[in-house]
Amino acid sequence: MSRGESLLSVRDLRVFYGAARALDGISFDVAEGEVVAIIGPNGAGKSTTLKTVSGVPELLKTTSGHVTFAGERIERRPAHRIARMGMAHVPEGRRVFPDSTVEENLLLGAHRRRRQRAAVAADLERVYERFGVLRERRSQPAGYLSGGEQQMLVLGRGLMASPRFLLLDEPSLGLAPLLVSQVFEIIAGLAAEGTTILLVEQLAHQALRVADRAYVLEAGVMSGGDAAAAVAADPHVRAAYLGA
Repeated sequence: MSRGESLLSVRDLRVFYGAARALDGISFDVAEGEVVAIIGPNGAGKSTTLKTVSGVPELLKTTSGHVTFAGERIERRPAHRIARMGMAHVPEGRRVFPDSTVEENLLLGAHRRRRQRAAVAADLERVYERFGVLRERRSQPAGYLSGGEQQMLVLGRGLMASPRFLLLDEPSLGLAPLLVSQVFEIIAGLAAEGTTILLVEQLAHQALRVADRAYVLEAGVMSGGDAAAAVAADPHVRAAYLGA
């Protein structure tokens, strides 16, 4: 795809947890309508990148650098204000509210839009069309769902925010291979609809298949920023992440 102006621009981002360095001056961009993947090993700083961009507060985290979203500097804004700008973060680990029903979990994703009843109802129907199993389980407590069903739920909850920009953190984590394929089919479908996505994923071959561009993050240092096919052809990436 041809790239337009950056929806998200990160420049010289450094993050420390106490004295421990998590990110060492990373820079990257995501254009409107683009899917960008960040691949790398465990502990490289991938989840920290998403948390910092979306304003997730954590104890002892200090940051420096610039984060610009939709033309506005956001590196000092709290998460709820960033969410109001149209950013939705789907964190790793399938964090559902286990005692609430599937539908209650989904509606929590639309909390900031709760006065837009007709639009929320229409979005809920679209989520049920995309994830048929959630419609079947809509009245069940979310804690009763399988791991794959909970992953569908957190994706659906993110979409209920009607986001301009979707951050996905390890959507395949802990899933069986068949469910991994289903999750990435859903991500490919969102991409085809023009959803802007920043995807963090350890399964590099799956991520590079759905991404327009990709970066490699290792030990807090970022490289790449090329077309996903070019990153996939890189000898280091092939040897380290693609089993070549």
